Amino acid sequence: MSAQTITQLPIPSHFDARRVGEVWRVPYQERAAQAKDWAKRHQLQPAAEDKTRILLMAIDVQNTFCIPDFELFVSGRSGIGAVEDNVRLCEFIYRNLNVITEIAPTMDTHTAMQIFHPVFWVNDAGEHPAPMTMISFADVQQGKWQVNPAIAYSIAQGDYMGLQSYALHYTQRLSKDGKYPLTIWPYHSMLGGIGHALVSAVEEACFFHAIARHSQTNIEIKGGNPLTENYSVLCPEVLDDVNGRPIAEKNTRFIQKLLEFDAVIIAGQAKSHCVAWTIDDLLTEIQAQDPKLAQKVYLLEDCTSPVVVPGVVDFTDQANAAFQRFADAGMHLVKSTESITSWGGIKI
Repeated sequence: MSAQTITQLPIPSHFDARRVGEVWRVPYQERAAQAKDWAKRHQLQPAAEDKTRILLMAIDVQNTFCIPDFELFVSGRSGIGAVEDNVRLCEFIYRNLNVITEIAPTMDTHTAMQIFHPVFWVNDAGEHPAPMTMISFADVQQGKWQVNPAIAYSIAQGDYMGLQSYALHYTQRLSKDGKYPLTIWPYHSMLGGIGHALVSAVEEACFFHAIARHSQTNIEIKGGNPLTENYSVLCPEVLDDVNGRPIAEKNTRFIQKLLEFDAVIIAGQAKSHCVAWTIDDLLTEIQAQDPKLAQKVYLLEDCTSPVVVPGVVDFTDQANAAFQRFADAGMHLVKSTESITSWGGIKI
């Protein structure tokens, strides 16, 4: 690319930072015409011509996590973390339309009867656990929480005992593998619901990029398996059942896709959970192939926030410790407000 094309672009006039925390309809046809004009005005080449191929992975930037008053709004310690993050993320996309080759949003995708939702479990009184309840292996072993017999028909063809055995196996495996304890989350990212959708402003930015650069937005769906959490888009929390038979598998196709890019930029929600576990899985794959590949990964620190529920849980310290570990392994901690060419390692 010439020096002119790597200059950061202005932000299009349609972007309104004040609406990032709201849900609205993207006017696709209007934005498509504007994106085509924008590409012509700023001499944007098709993404296929990029000599340095850069992928932006936007993890779970969905209404359920990013809009205040939705099910699992990621507030961070500021109280409006995900909204602030997405303002910066949208601005980052627009300013760097000319160098971002592809955008790959991930989408947490759930149904009601999954192992981390309240209806899956009951106590002796027939009550479901409240959201944010932590269920340990000991809790299941001692019968404090049991699989709800009524869901066996939908989840396991009526095999309640098999489900109960699996619940013991699942919670034990989480503990053994050093994962977070099983957390009961509010119903969230429900397939077909408003909460599942991408944040309107982020969707609009991705669409604008797709038209302006002739680069398909490639959405990665995760989280539909009823028997395991899937924080990471690259690998579910648990891969097998009590007999060692596979219930899920790594997203090998997407892992290899990521590693084929010259640079991978990562943002999204939540820093302490889906973002951290995705990066952790990516790092595991990198270290198995070539530890130097970690140097092609850039973490947008100001476009991600940890799970914080005042008075209940605060994962800020764990999130920061994880990011420091990633940096120690060779990944770059960067700011969205900085020029990509100033980060080091990316030659355009």
